Amino acid sequence: MAAILPANSIDRQRGDERVKPQGRPPARRRVAPWADTVFSFLAHAAAWLTLAMLAGIILSLLMGAAPAIKQYGLGFLVSSDWDPVQEKFGGLAMIYGTLVTSFLALVIAVPVSFGIALFLTELAPSWLRRPLGIAIELLAAVPSIVYGMWGLFVFGPLLAKYVQAPLQGLLTGVPVLGALVSGPPVGLGILSAGIILAIMIIPFIASVMRDVFEVTPAMLKESAYGLGSTTWEVVWRVVLPYTKTGVIGGIMLGLGRALGETMAVTFVIGNASQLTSLSLFEAANTITSVLANEFGESGPGSLHQASLLYLALVLFFITFVVLAFSKVLLNRLKKNEGTRT
Repeated sequence: MAAILPANSIDRQRGDERVKPQGRPPARRRVAPWADTVFSFLAHAAAWLTLAMLAGIILSLLMGAAPAIKQYGLGFLVSSDWDPVQEKFGGLAMIYGTLVTSFLALVIAVPVSFGIALFLTELAPSWLRRPLGIAIELLAAVPSIVYGMWGLFVFGPLLAKYVQAPLQGLLTGVPVLGALVSGPPVGLGILSAGIILAIMIIPFIASVMRDVFEVTPAMLKESAYGLGSTTWEVVWRVVLPYTKTGVIGGIMLGLGRALGETMAVTFVIGNASQLTSLSLFEAANTITSVLANEFGESGPGSLHQASLLYLALVLFFITFVVLAFSKVLLNRLKKNEGTRT
């Protein structure tokens, strides 16, 4: 017959079992001291190499553009003269073409990308989401020169016949809109370049928007649906406020792509370096297209080449300003979200 122990002795035994060590902790894997040192050196070297490359690009552009900067100064930015024969150079026409085509591309691409992302995340049946998403992402893999050739031989004639000519017949004589559609409807120009750029950046913006829409917690959307919200109300009042930082990041990614595009724009913009009117049908030039067309013809050390490098420096500055503005905007949005919580 088992002996009956008092309650206090049983508690002491249980306490001893609780404090009894369960075994030695596993030994940590020893790492050679030099491994951490090498890893730290490589990580620091990679970061400093990036900064050194950036500084080297800026320095090389400044040194190459120095003759044009000395010759024209800031007046280069407001002059539309571009005559390599007489060595008269001004970058206003190219800067205008770059900004207007990129703006048109965003105006067209952002609503379309938003609709694609909304359809893929909220409306499309499950069997269609994956193949359609892959098809949209494949558009980003098409080389830019293919877009340019398609725009020149296929899209340009269709645009001239079915869009430009009817618009001119409809808006001719209207004070402001008539000036925007003046010029020969040949399918080449700022409007054509803007549309081609929009087609090229839609996959990037749509993919980012779709990814950020998918990270919205399902509980938030289901709660909104449970309260009787429509799909549009859920997207506008729940999904967009939750993902606005990622949405803006995707738009800025598309804008950076549009600002730096070269070959597709070169095919369809008309390559005219004179700012004769503000019509969207007029042939024009962007900074990247004039660099692609004329850099090989400019003599080393000539004022022509220095002016082209001046344009490259201006494009670098525009891109830097756009990215800096987007960074400040994103930080402000994050700060506002932090204060609300």
